[in-house]
Amino acid sequence: TAFCSLKGWSAPTRGSVDMLRATIPLGRVAGIRIGAHWSALVTLGLFTYLLGSALADTDGNSVGVWLVAAGGAVGLFVSLLSHELAHSIVARRSGTRVDAVVLWLLGGVSELGDEPKDPRSDLRIALAGPLTSLVLGVALFGVADVVAAVLSGAVPEMLAWLAAMNLILAVFNLLPGAPLDGGRVLRALIWRHTGDQLRASTVAARNGQVLGLALLILGGAELLLVGNGGGLWLMLLGWFLHSAANRELAAAGLRHRLGDIRIRDVMTEHPLSIPATWSVAELLCSQIVHTDHRVFPVIDAAGRPIAALAWSDLAALPAPARATTPVRKLARPLPPMARVSGADLLSTVAAQVVLRPDFDVITVIDPHGRLIGVVTATDLTLTVQRSALGLPARRPERYPPPNTEL
Repeated sequence: TAFCSLKGWSAPTRGSVDMLRATIPLGRVAGIRIGAHWSALVTLGLFTYLLGSALADTDGNSVGVWLVAAGGAVGLFVSLLSHELAHSIVARRSGTRVDAVVLWLLGGVSELGDEPKDPRSDLRIALAGPLTSLVLGVALFGVADVVAAVLSGAVPEMLAWLAAMNLILAVFNLLPGAPLDGGRVLRALIWRHTGDQLRASTVAARNGQVLGLALLILGGAELLLVGNGGGLWLMLLGWFLHSAANRELAAAGLRHRLGDIRIRDVMTEHPLSIPATWSVAELLCSQIVHTDHRVFPVIDAAGRPIAALAWSDLAALPAPARATTPVRKLARPLPPMARVSGADLLSTVAAQVVLRPDFDVITVIDPHGRLIGVVTATDLTLTVQRSALGLPARRPERYPPPNTEL
């Protein structure tokens, strides 16, 4: 069984970010925020069961064996965390922003806030994880041999299993398809050779699509022809790889179309906002109801955006409860990536944040965290369309009216 340690280097793609949003905070390591998605608990339990069953066949079914198995499963997640931290630490040293490391069902994700600045940095970041797993695997085999010389039973077997899993993690992640590390290595090499980052990203993503499809077929064959339940894991892995590669391909095209357009070029300045202290009744009696806007940022007393509220969020609230229901109770908390600077690239932000029409909003903040602008799904769609036509990103109303003389 192999883990997939998937990255979101060009800032995580929308699907992965949305799925990994609800995480359990685990603190910080080297200043990097660490979290675990609830699905990691499923994997922890699964590997405890698989390893415990294998150890019980040779060492007896005892409480000690299952404790060793649980320790091995925890050790695997520590190994995954080390793999991801290696990526993140090298990324930070290369000048790339690191948002967090998240452990989840299929391994781990390093959430990097922007693209590596050059192919050399891209290559170094990509290789850091597999090299760390390789070193851990070799070291653990050595430790297992030493322990086996003085102690027999489940402990050295668990250490050998953990060493093997690290080696599998290193080798599997070097397969040449995005979003695996090998896909990043391929991208860096093509980028360095051609100077074309879009072409490099496209080739790596298409390789990822092929790899994902191959794993789907291989897992299906293993399940149907051999009757091995491990085929389900390969199919899940293949499906996720194929889906992630599709998103990476779309994100690469989006970055190409949007180019160097910044958030400040398309944002609505001085947007209408809703104080978090308002009740729904106060909102419905305000001037906001006379606008054509459908989604609004909710701000705290200092003017910092903390949530988003759409008209659809109010629909289910009974009329008698409007006077006593605060806006903040119905508003949806803003994810960290929905608070951006005006200098951020629109392509990077668009790849991170899901913008559903009339429901979501990106808030633009100043250095003090105060709201200065918003970007909606309509803004993003219009910018993409104008960019495809070779038109400036700024909306027409920002330009002088055209000469109407014939």
